[in-house]
Amino acid sequence: MATAYYSHPACRLHDMGPGHPESPQRLDAISDHLRATSLDLALLMRDAPRAEDAQLSRAHEAGYIAELRDAMKQVEASGRRRALDPDTSAGPGTWEAALRAAGAAVAATDAVIDGEAENAFCAVRPPGHHATRRQAMGFCFLNNVAIAARHALDVRGLQRVAIVDFDVHHGNGTEDIIAGDERVLMVSYFQHPFYPHSGGVPQGTNMVNVPVPAYTKGPAVRDLIDKDWMPRLEAFKPQMIFISAGFDAHRDDDLGQMGLVEADYAWITQRLKTLAERHAKGRIVSCLEGGYNLGALARSVATHVRVLAGLGT
Repeated sequence: MATAYYSHPACRLHDMGPGHPESPQRLDAISDHLRATSLDLALLMRDAPRAEDAQLSRAHEAGYIAELRDAMKQVEASGRRRALDPDTSAGPGTWEAALRAAGAAVAATDAVIDGEAENAFCAVRPPGHHATRRQAMGFCFLNNVAIAARHALDVRGLQRVAIVDFDVHHGNGTEDIIAGDERVLMVSYFQHPFYPHSGGVPQGTNMVNVPVPAYTKGPAVRDLIDKDWMPRLEAFKPQMIFISAGFDAHRDDDLGQMGLVEADYAWITQRLKTLAERHAKGRIVSCLEGGYNLGALARSVATHVRVLAGLGT
């Protein structure tokens, strides 16, 4: 079976202004690199649908969804951006992009569970792992991975899923949503202390938080994954794995101060793929989070996708 690749042109319409690192050019860099290397020809390319309210409400409070939608309608009507926090703003294309990003994660989940694809990567924006049950922050509006994980559990009937977050920033929004839900095991590493200045103390026993200092490089991260992540994941035996795939821990990315390279992302992806083959029928859905150096982002995503697709590195 092929690896499905979900994206949508609307995800490029979300624009937080000139110079903002979470830019539409991130998706252009990825798609250009996939075409240049012919990797796109090996993937099952699919357009992301819009997420529905019922899907959003499995991760977010109804009041937050209503308030966010109302704010987005006002932005669309005025044509002017509105700041939701100091580094997160909504423009006329933001709501459609956010719905497509969350919809991609849900559609990918269905496709993988239904056997239409072995696994999937969602090249979408805005990212999601900082969005809490009731707050947009850190470039994020809707928590794509949490929405998809709850869909797998509440709609598709799975009993155990894992969320793996390898962004340079702590996925505080995902933790806020799933902490204490023992159907979900979340494992992550992140630079600490660093934005959003959380994660040092896990909020639930279903969290494996691995804070690492600035300038940590790939070999140390690999050791920590083998020591801290893998025993918990093996014992948990997830029936599906969701990945918050942030590539801003790359050594070339100025938004973080870690030192990973493409080979490290290949190693992490292969470890997770082997785990999924052992316990989850190979089922993985990976969603783009951070990664702001365009060249490093494009190369890292291609490496990640090549491993998912069984094409080596």
